[in-house]
Amino acid sequence: MLELRVADYVAQVTLNRPEVHNAFNAELVTCLTETFEALREREEVRVIVLQGKGSSFCAGADLNWMSDIANYSYAQNLDDARALARMFETIDHCPKPVIARVHGAAMGGGVGLVAVCDIAVATPQARFAFSEVKLGLIPAVIAPYVVRKIGYGHARALFLTGERFDAETALRIGLVHRVVPAEQLDETIQQLIAHLLQNGPQAMASAKMLLHATQTLPLDELRSLTIARIAELRVSPEGQEGIRAFLEKRKPNFALERP
Repeated sequence: MLELRVADYVAQVTLNRPEVHNAFNAELVTCLTETFEALREREEVRVIVLQGKGSSFCAGADLNWMSDIANYSYAQNLDDARALARMFETIDHCPKPVIARVHGAAMGGGVGLVAVCDIAVATPQARFAFSEVKLGLIPAVIAPYVVRKIGYGHARALFLTGERFDAETALRIGLVHRVVPAEQLDETIQQLIAHLLQNGPQAMASAKMLLHATQTLPLDELRSLTIARIAELRVSPEGQEGIRAFLEKRKPNFALERP
Protein backbone atom coordinates (compact mmCIF):
# COMPACT_ATOMS: atom_id res chain seq x y z
CA MET A 1 0.00 0.00 0.00
CA LEU A 2 2.94 2.31 0.68
CA GLU A 3 6.51 1.81 -0.48
CA LEU A 4 9.53 3.42 1.17
CA ARG A 5 13.01 3.54 -0.30
CA VAL A 6 15.89 5.41 1.32
CA ALA A 7 19.18 5.97 -0.48
CA ASP A 8 21.73 8.78 -0.74
CA TYR A 9 19.96 10.97 1.86
CA VAL A 10 16.65 10.78 -0.05
CA ALA A 11 13.47 8.96 1.00
CA GLN A 12 11.03 8.04 -1.77
CA VAL A 13 7.52 7.52 -0.39
CA THR A 14 5.31 5.90 -3.02
CA LEU A 15 1.55 5.48 -2.82
CA ASN A 16 1.11 1.93 -4.10
CA ARG A 17 -2.58 1.44 -4.88
CA PRO A 18 -2.54 1.95 -8.65
CA GLU A 19 -5.66 -0.16 -9.15
CA VAL A 20 -7.68 2.53 -7.33
CA HIS A 21 -5.56 5.50 -8.48
CA ASN A 22 -3.78 5.61 -5.09
CA ALA A 23 -6.96 6.63 -3.30
CA PHE A 24 -6.99 6.90 0.49
CA ASN A 25 -8.46 4.39 2.85
CA ALA A 26 -8.04 4.19 6.61
CA GLU A 27 -5.01 1.93 6.33
CA LEU A 28 -3.18 4.15 3.85
CA VAL A 29 -3.88 7.21 6.02
CA THR A 30 -2.31 5.42 8.98
CA CYS A 31 0.66 4.24 6.89
CA LEU A 32 1.39 7.74 5.62
CA THR A 33 1.17 9.23 9.10
CA GLU A 34 3.45 6.64 10.66
CA THR A 35 5.93 6.81 7.77
CA PHE A 36 6.35 10.58 7.99
CA GLU A 37 6.56 10.44 11.78
CA ALA A 38 9.39 7.93 11.44
CA LEU A 39 11.19 9.82 8.66
CA ARG A 40 11.43 13.01 10.69
CA GLU A 41 13.64 11.11 13.15
CA ARG A 42 15.93 9.47 10.58
CA GLU A 43 19.11 11.53 10.50
CA GLU A 44 20.27 10.02 7.21
CA VAL A 45 17.17 11.36 5.42
CA ARG A 46 17.48 14.95 4.23
CA VAL A 47 14.88 15.11 1.44
CA ILE A 48 11.58 13.27 0.91
CA VAL A 49 9.88 12.69 -2.44
CA LEU A 50 6.17 11.83 -2.33
CA GLN A 51 4.82 10.13 -5.44
CA GLY A 52 2.20 7.73 -6.74
CA LYS A 53 2.44 4.50 -8.71
CA GLY A 54 0.41 3.99 -11.87
CA SER A 55 -1.41 6.65 -13.87
CA SER A 56 -2.49 8.90 -10.98
CA PHE A 57 -0.87 10.76 -8.10
CA CYS A 58 -3.80 10.37 -5.69
CA ALA A 59 -7.52 10.26 -6.42
CA GLY A 60 -8.71 11.27 -2.95
CA ALA A 61 -10.97 8.94 -0.99
CA ASP A 62 -11.37 5.29 -1.95
CA LEU A 63 -14.92 4.30 -2.99
CA ASN A 64 -15.01 1.35 -0.58
CA TRP A 65 -13.87 3.63 2.22
CA MET A 66 -16.57 6.11 1.25
CA SER A 67 -19.09 3.27 1.39
CA ASP A 68 -18.00 2.44 4.94
CA ILE A 69 -18.05 6.11 5.97
CA ALA A 70 -21.63 6.42 4.75
CA ASN A 71 -22.62 4.03 7.55
CA TYR A 72 -20.49 5.61 10.27
CA SER A 73 -22.03 7.38 13.22
CA TYR A 74 -21.19 11.02 13.89
CA ALA A 75 -18.66 9.96 16.54
CA GLN A 76 -17.01 7.53 14.14
CA ASN A 77 -16.82 10.23 11.48
CA LEU A 78 -15.15 12.55 13.99
CA ASP A 79 -12.48 9.91 14.68
CA ASP A 80 -12.00 9.28 10.98
CA ALA A 81 -11.64 13.00 10.20
CA ARG A 82 -9.17 13.43 13.07
CA ALA A 83 -6.99 10.66 11.64
CA LEU A 84 -7.04 12.29 8.21
CA ALA A 85 -6.26 15.71 9.67
CA ARG A 86 -3.36 14.24 11.64
CA MET A 87 -1.91 12.77 8.44
CA PHE A 88 -1.91 16.11 6.63
CA GLU A 89 -0.54 17.91 9.68
CA THR A 90 2.26 15.35 10.06
CA ILE A 91 3.39 15.80 6.46
CA ASP A 92 3.00 19.57 6.65
CA HIS A 93 5.14 19.82 9.79
CA CYS A 94 7.83 17.39 8.67
CA PRO A 95 11.17 19.17 9.22
CA LYS A 96 12.63 17.69 6.03
CA PRO A 97 11.92 19.24 2.60
CA VAL A 98 9.10 17.30 0.90
CA ILE A 99 8.78 17.27 -2.90
CA ALA A 100 5.55 16.19 -4.58
CA ARG A 101 6.07 14.34 -7.88
CA VAL A 102 2.69 14.89 -9.54
CA HIS A 103 2.63 12.89 -12.76
CA GLY A 104 -1.14 12.37 -13.00
CA ALA A 105 -4.48 13.19 -11.43
CA ALA A 106 -4.71 14.65 -7.91
CA MET A 107 -8.31 14.89 -6.76
CA GLY A 108 -9.91 15.94 -3.48
CA GLY A 109 -7.61 14.85 -0.68
CA GLY A 110 -4.94 14.21 -3.29
CA VAL A 111 -4.75 17.96 -3.86
CA GLY A 112 -4.34 18.26 -0.11
CA LEU A 113 -1.24 16.07 -0.34
CA VAL A 114 0.19 18.42 -2.96
CA ALA A 115 -0.60 21.42 -0.76
CA VAL A 116 1.28 20.09 2.28
CA CYS A 117 4.45 19.46 0.27
CA ASP A 118 7.09 22.17 0.17
CA ILE A 119 7.77 21.89 -3.55
CA ALA A 120 5.47 20.40 -6.18
CA VAL A 121 6.52 19.46 -9.70
CA ALA A 122 3.82 18.41 -12.16
CA THR A 123 3.58 17.22 -15.74
CA PRO A 124 1.13 18.70 -18.29
CA GLN A 125 -0.91 15.50 -17.89
CA ALA A 126 -1.69 16.26 -14.24
CA ARG A 127 -5.26 17.24 -13.41
CA PHE A 128 -6.67 18.65 -10.18
CA ALA A 129 -10.07 19.21 -8.58
CA PHE A 130 -11.67 19.92 -5.24
CA SER A 131 -14.45 17.53 -6.16
CA GLU A 132 -15.98 17.14 -2.70
CA VAL A 133 -18.96 19.39 -3.45
CA LYS A 134 -19.97 16.97 -6.22
CA LEU A 135 -20.63 14.47 -3.42
CA GLY A 136 -22.38 16.90 -1.11
CA LEU A 137 -19.23 17.29 0.99
CA ILE A 138 -16.52 19.92 1.46
CA PRO A 139 -12.67 19.88 1.34
CA ALA A 140 -12.65 20.33 5.09
CA VAL A 141 -9.41 19.05 6.63
CA ILE A 142 -7.31 20.12 3.65
CA ALA A 143 -8.74 23.65 3.57
CA PRO A 144 -6.15 25.32 5.87
CA TYR A 145 -3.26 24.05 3.74
CA VAL A 146 -4.89 24.69 0.38
CA VAL A 147 -6.05 28.23 1.21
CA ARG A 148 -2.59 29.04 2.53
CA LYS A 149 -1.08 27.72 -0.72
CA ILE A 150 -3.37 29.15 -3.39
CA GLY A 151 -5.04 32.04 -1.56
CA TYR A 152 -8.60 32.75 -0.51
CA GLY A 153 -9.77 34.04 -3.87
CA HIS A 154 -8.79 30.99 -5.91
CA ALA A 155 -10.00 28.62 -3.20
CA ARG A 156 -13.33 30.38 -3.04
CA ALA A 157 -14.02 29.68 -6.71
CA LEU A 158 -12.54 26.19 -6.94
CA PHE A 159 -14.08 24.87 -3.70
CA LEU A 160 -17.54 25.90 -4.91
CA THR A 161 -17.38 24.78 -8.54
CA GLY A 162 -15.52 21.53 -7.97
CA GLU A 163 -14.29 21.94 -11.54
CA ARG A 164 -11.21 20.22 -12.86
CA PHE A 165 -8.20 22.35 -13.71
CA ASP A 166 -4.95 21.63 -15.49
CA ALA A 167 -1.31 21.84 -14.49
CA GLU A 168 -0.80 25.29 -15.98
CA THR A 169 -3.66 26.62 -13.87
CA ALA A 170 -2.18 24.89 -10.83
CA LEU A 171 1.11 26.64 -11.58
CA ARG A 172 -0.56 30.02 -12.03
CA ILE A 173 -2.39 29.84 -8.68
CA GLY A 174 0.63 28.53 -6.76
CA LEU A 175 -0.45 24.96 -6.08
CA VAL A 176 2.55 23.60 -7.98
CA HIS A 177 5.88 25.28 -8.55
CA ARG A 178 7.01 23.81 -11.86
CA VAL A 179 5.38 22.11 -14.83
CA VAL A 180 7.74 20.07 -16.98
CA PRO A 181 7.30 17.48 -19.76
CA ALA A 182 6.84 13.96 -18.44
CA GLU A 183 10.20 12.86 -19.81
CA GLN A 184 11.90 15.63 -17.79
CA LEU A 185 10.05 15.05 -14.52
CA ASP A 186 12.60 12.83 -12.81
CA GLU A 187 15.53 14.88 -14.04
CA THR A 188 13.92 18.05 -12.67
CA ILE A 189 13.32 16.42 -9.31
CA GLN A 190 16.91 15.18 -9.18
CA GLN A 191 18.09 18.74 -9.82
CA LEU A 192 15.92 19.97 -6.95
CA ILE A 193 17.26 17.26 -4.68
CA ALA A 194 20.83 18.24 -5.59
CA HIS A 195 20.08 21.86 -4.63
CA LEU A 196 18.49 20.84 -1.33
CA LEU A 197 21.35 18.53 -0.39
CA GLN A 198 23.75 21.46 -0.61
CA ASN A 199 21.89 23.21 2.21
CA GLY A 200 22.25 22.81 5.94
CA PRO A 201 19.63 20.31 7.19
CA GLN A 202 19.20 22.21 10.45
CA ALA A 203 18.78 25.46 8.53
CA MET A 204 16.10 23.96 6.28
CA ALA A 205 14.21 22.58 9.27
CA SER A 206 14.43 25.98 10.95
CA ALA A 207 13.25 27.70 7.78
CA LYS A 208 10.16 25.48 7.71
CA MET A 209 9.50 26.22 11.37
CA LEU A 210 9.85 29.93 10.68
CA LEU A 211 7.41 29.76 7.77
CA HIS A 212 4.81 28.08 9.97
CA ALA A 213 5.38 30.66 12.68
CA THR A 214 4.75 33.54 10.27
CA GLN A 215 1.26 32.15 9.75
CA THR A 216 0.34 31.61 13.39
CA LEU A 217 2.20 33.91 15.78
CA PRO A 218 1.42 37.52 16.65
CA LEU A 219 3.99 39.99 15.33
CA ASP A 220 5.67 40.63 18.68
CA GLU A 221 6.10 36.90 19.38
CA LEU A 222 7.29 36.32 15.82
CA ARG A 223 9.86 39.10 16.17
CA SER A 224 11.24 37.54 19.36
CA LEU A 225 11.34 34.12 17.73
CA THR A 226 13.24 35.33 14.67
CA ILE A 227 15.82 37.17 16.79
CA ALA A 228 16.44 34.16 19.02
CA ARG A 229 16.51 31.63 16.20
CA ILE A 230 19.02 33.45 14.01
CA ALA A 231 21.29 33.98 17.03
CA GLU A 232 21.08 30.25 17.84
CA LEU A 233 21.87 29.22 14.27
CA ARG A 234 24.82 31.60 13.96
CA VAL A 235 26.58 29.89 16.88
CA SER A 236 25.50 26.35 15.97
CA PRO A 237 28.07 23.96 14.40
CA GLU A 238 26.16 24.05 11.13
CA GLY A 239 25.94 27.83 11.09
CA GLN A 240 29.60 28.21 11.99
CA GLU A 241 30.62 25.84 9.21
CA GLY A 242 28.45 27.66 6.69
CA ILE A 243 29.87 31.06 7.60
CA ARG A 244 33.47 29.78 7.53
CA ALA A 245 32.93 28.12 4.15
CA PHE A 246 31.51 31.36 2.73
CA LEU A 247 34.45 33.40 4.01
CA GLU A 248 36.95 30.79 2.80
CA LYS A 249 35.23 30.57 -0.61
CA ARG A 250 34.58 26.82 -0.40
CA LYS A 251 31.58 24.53 -0.20
CA PRO A 252 30.38 23.87 3.35
CA ASN A 253 30.73 20.41 4.80
CA PHE A 254 27.46 19.84 6.63
CA ALA A 255 27.79 16.73 8.78
CA LEU A 256 24.68 14.72 9.46
CA GLU A 257 22.83 16.39 12.29
CA ARG A 258 19.34 15.98 13.68
CA PRO A 259 17.30 18.94 12.33
